[in-house]
Amino acid sequence: MVEVVSEEKLEAWAEFLKALAHPIRLRIISVLIEGRQCVKNLSELLHTSQPNVSQHLSILRNKGIVGCKRDGSIVCYYIKDERVLEIYKILSKEV
Repeated sequence: MVEVVSEEKLEAWAEFLKALAHPIRLRIISVLIEGRQCVKNLSELLHTSQPNVSQHLSILRNKGIVGCKRDGSIVCYYIKDERVLEIYKILSKEV
């Protein structure tokens, strides 16, 4: 029997998944799974501008999916919400 999930929880899940639902954000996650990265490195690895990467990181950070740590003027990002690892693993098997 399937558990009935509250409307509030469904909304939270939908918001979480919406934050992931962009190719660049999924690519950021794929890089961060390997370890912490700063915006400059992410920009180079993803072949996109630093402002674009920062905008996507902001969305992920606001949903608690990634976290950041400042080291002087450099800000490094990392996976904060472990659920992302499972979701990415499931998606990578499907594609």
